[in-house]
Amino acid sequence: AGSLMTTKHSQTQSTFAKSLTSTSTNTPYFKAAESTEIPSYVTKCPSNGLCSRLPPDCMTCNTNYSCVYGKPATFDCKVKPHVHCLDQNNHEQENFTINMTCQFCWQLATTDYVCTNSTSCMTVSCPRQRYNATCTVRDHIHCLGNRVFPKMLYCNWTGGYKWSTALALSITLGGFGADRFYLGQWREGLGKLFSFGGLGIWTLIDVLLIGVGYVGPADGSLYI
Repeated sequence: AGSLMTTKHSQTQSTFAKSLTSTSTNTPYFKAAESTEIPSYVTKCPSNGLCSRLPPDCMTCNTNYSCVYGKPATFDCKVKPHVHCLDQNNHEQENFTINMTCQFCWQLATTDYVCTNSTSCMTVSCPRQRYNATCTVRDHIHCLGNRVFPKMLYCNWTGGYKWSTALALSITLGGFGADRFYLGQWREGLGKLFSFGGLGIWTLIDVLLIGVGYVGPADGSLYI
């Protein structure tokens, strides 16, 4: 009797488990809501404008494998979802063509992209120092490959020091170390102050060094 009750109990649990499985598979309790979120690139895409003038983020283009590097080429493109544009006759269209130079983004002219700056490298050094920059192509420029790319650039940041001011101070008040104080070189400035410009010799040398740009700001930046 005990074994018979156990068998019937296990059969009842099995039947109940199957009914749950069948219900959860065929009739889900919750239905996932369809996504209506507008992509972030839509904010960069002007509505009802010419399709050929849309920013690259608003379209998807096919690669033209027959293009010759450095030469003009035609690419077949299609607008991305939620983007609306017009042709020359003010008719809405999805497929269109654009003309651009056949070259990768990292091969563009320096005026066609913007790079991050570094204030931790010395601009006045020999040899000139470089830093790793992240560059982004401007919105209206079309090119092949990644629009964000790394590049090694020369240190070219400025701290706001003027070469003309430094040279003027070196000529007029260089004997008191005013030029070195202005450039942030306090030790050299004190040395010139208490030695009366190295009896004039240090003053003349600094005029020459600042004039040719050999002596620069203490923070390693460029003159403006």
